[in-house]
Amino acid sequence: MTASPTLVDRATAALLGLAIGDALGMPTQSMSRERIARTYGSIETLRDADAEQPIAPSMPAGSITDDTEQALLLGDLLVAGGGRLDPRTFADALSEWERIMAAKGSRDLLGPSTKAAIAAIQHGATPEDDPGRFGTTNGAAMRIAPVGVAFRSDHAVLLPAVAEASRLTHNTGLGLSGAAAVAAAVSHALDDAAATSHSVIAAAATAADALRTSGNWVAGGAIGPRIRWASATIVPLDEADALDFVADVVGTSVASQESVPAAFALIARFGDDPYAVLRHAAALGGDTDTVAAMAGAVLGALHGMTAWPDDVVTRVVEVNDLDVGPLVNGLLDLRLAAA
Repeated sequence: MTASPTLVDRATAALLGLAIGDALGMPTQSMSRERIARTYGSIETLRDADAEQPIAPSMPAGSITDDTEQALLLGDLLVAGGGRLDPRTFADALSEWERIMAAKGSRDLLGPSTKAAIAAIQHGATPEDDPGRFGTTNGAAMRIAPVGVAFRSDHAVLLPAVAEASRLTHNTGLGLSGAAAVAAAVSHALDDAAATSHSVIAAAATAADALRTSGNWVAGGAIGPRIRWASATIVPLDEADALDFVADVVGTSVASQESVPAAFALIARFGDDPYAVLRHAAALGGDTDTVAAMAGAVLGALHGMTAWPDDVVTRVVEVNDLDVGPLVNGLLDLRLAAA
């Protein structure tokens, strides 16, 4: 079975949307909203990182970060494994990726949950020792989009794949449900040609509910209800109040229960203009690259390549020497093989 041109277009747009959101948020990540405004003004397009950028100083406009790199790494391993992800292989690949990044002088390394889990494995822990039992941050959600491309939105198929790709580093209800939300939104958009912003948000919240009690319990607001609340609350607000709501009330930190609902709230309010969603995410402060990357993956799957300005796509592809075509084909082969 061969993927239709429309399916290929949307899957490609999901992975490139992730990369574009990541690149838009690269120069603003880990900065306050106020500092972003002082340093860059309005975020209208890709920008060079300021020399004082705390994570990516002076990186050129269009550069991707760990969000895209880890997503592509996961996708490649998924294809190589025929749809399965071996925990030890994944751990070794993440560790090697960080070593290479550190050797290049990059400060954009593994996030706190992933780093703790990989460190435990390097010190002798096995996957059976549950090194991801404290992982609550958004690291699993930021890199999960390839799973949404590779597996249909049927929970019996999709959610075990989400858990397999996430539990090594984020084996908590918060970490798993955040990843489930993003994967389900991407997969639903690819499954249903009539999908809308409303339906992908509903799919995300329902999937998050399904993994809410999976893994280890850690205190924190449940992600499914927070997606519904944030997405409903933001819709009637004018633009300024909507952005204040996301930044000041929903939150944009690395915590899954903040950044994942933030991405879906922006989709709910501004989803008819996908590129605007990513620009807004990049300007809100906090974990800007991850919020924008998650939203970009979902909106790319929903709208296809027409969502992204041609000049922005060209810049991100050229700066990072990206060729997602072979990965898209491999992921869609997995998706169609299971049909």
